[in-house]
Amino acid sequence: MAKPAHILVVDDHAQIRESVTRFLERNGLRATGAKDASDMDAKLAVGQYDLIVLDVMMPGEDGLSVCRRISAEGGLPIILLTALGEETDRIVGLEIGADDYLAKPFNPRELLARIKAVLRRSSRDEPAAGTLAGKRVRFAHLVLDTDRQMLCGEDGGETLLTSAEFKLLSVFLERARMVLSRDQLLDLTAGRTAGPLDRTIDNQVSRLRRKIEPDVLRPRIIKTVRNGGYCLATDVEVRE
Repeated sequence: MAKPAHILVVDDHAQIRESVTRFLERNGLRATGAKDASDMDAKLAVGQYDLIVLDVMMPGEDGLSVCRRISAEGGLPIILLTALGEETDRIVGLEIGADDYLAKPFNPRELLARIKAVLRRSSRDEPAAGTLAGKRVRFAHLVLDTDRQMLCGEDGGETLLTSAEFKLLSVFLERARMVLSRDQLLDLTAGRTAGPLDRTIDNQVSRLRRKIEPDVLRPRIIKTVRNGGYCLATDVEVRE
């Protein structure tokens, strides 16, 4: 039997931290709390975790800084907890690598649903690359090494993708030249539907473009289709 996923809940508010960890454990997950970024780093150094629930507003190193640091290292999936109405935090969080966000105050059942959706997409037993797992994929001027989640350029340079960027790019590569709506992309990458003001996919596409487009102001690889969504506008060659 597979071990339950281990969630690290990072929040300086003791009552929220403890109530969330208890709720997750009652619903079949393992959960450990951390009161701030330093406490989180100490626990990551000695334990194995599958996902981080991370509060944005914390003393010391804040959640956005932590998210940027972990994502830059190609680290664990992250769900941000943001203050209600702080849209800027949510947008920035998605741009720097968070996999999802939830505004406080929140329903613990919604947090649980989002955790399960992110875990499904990042599970080691269900490769995020789907049919491309274990292969090298050439498109435009780049090659994606799916084993390492690494982009390789013609000049020999390498760029590490975050888990969210890798999942989104894999979806595009598996459906090259198909127009995909924002709802389709969100379902394929995060297993959920978009709200009326949900900009998750737009922000993730913007972040991915910065890593693959020669000119982000005139994107040629991932094109925006008016009233349609997005399309990978290049041929794809898959190699073993």
